[in-house]
Amino acid sequence: MEARSFVLRGALAGAVAGLVAWVFALIFAEPQVEAAIGYEEGRGAAEEALATAAGAAPAGGAEEEVVSRGVQATIGVGVGMIGIGIAVGLLFAVAYTLLHGRVALRPRVLALVVAGAGFLTIYATPFVKYPASPPAVGSDETIGDRTALYLVMVVGSIVFLAAAVYVARALRERLGTWNAVLVGGVVYVALAAILMTVLPGLGELTINVVENGPRVTETPLPLRDASGAILYPGFDADVLYDFRVASFAAQALLWGVLGLVFGGLVERRLAKGETTERPAETTSV
Repeated sequence: MEARSFVLRGALAGAVAGLVAWVFALIFAEPQVEAAIGYEEGRGAAEEALATAAGAAPAGGAEEEVVSRGVQATIGVGVGMIGIGIAVGLLFAVAYTLLHGRVALRPRVLALVVAGAGFLTIYATPFVKYPASPPAVGSDETIGDRTALYLVMVVGSIVFLAAAVYVARALRERLGTWNAVLVGGVVYVALAAILMTVLPGLGELTINVVENGPRVTETPLPLRDASGAILYPGFDADVLYDFRVASFAAQALLWGVLGLVFGGLVERRLAKGETTERPAETTSV
């Protein structure tokens, strides 16, 4: 099969995967987002009341929504997820093309291996250090720092996977395939752990240290008045946990569906190619 055929199937598989991930996120992640937005609005009102009681000027009014929350939560997220799925599918097809014919695995199995490697390096490993957070968790002033740190983890994870593959291939003849793969896996985990140790946690960013003091966290703590009495509770830990589980599961579903659909499309195409070649062979005999 030519590379263009792989790319087209990667885009189609990515669109399907994005659609499935969107439906999952709509059911399981969106309620947590709504709860987080409700918390953010309630805390904002409490902070404004506290500032007014202290004699401070009231903050400016809320910005008018260009797109309603209902559209954002449904069509907006759906278009975004499908678009991300197509983009991931195109990158996936490129990686698959580089390995096709060079690895002794049937297309469906190879597609699942590539999908698993992509999920591990692009999402799962960075998630361990910098997990996804719903609205109200994380200061707006740290968006740039958070994005940069996450990208460092993604790039590092990809480089570490390449290093692990190189080590496994170098040791395959000496240790055997299985043992070489295990050594490569240890190399990947060790390098990723070192990078995670070196990079700062999000709670260690300057603005979070200023706001939360010795408690190294980016999750909003209870809002207190001058006497220390709690005026508004901290962010619900259950909402944060459920959102992160749903986000992780949605990405796992996206990559899993991508591998399954792409592998199935490729095997179907190869099977059609074989059936069209056989009659020509029989007639020549």
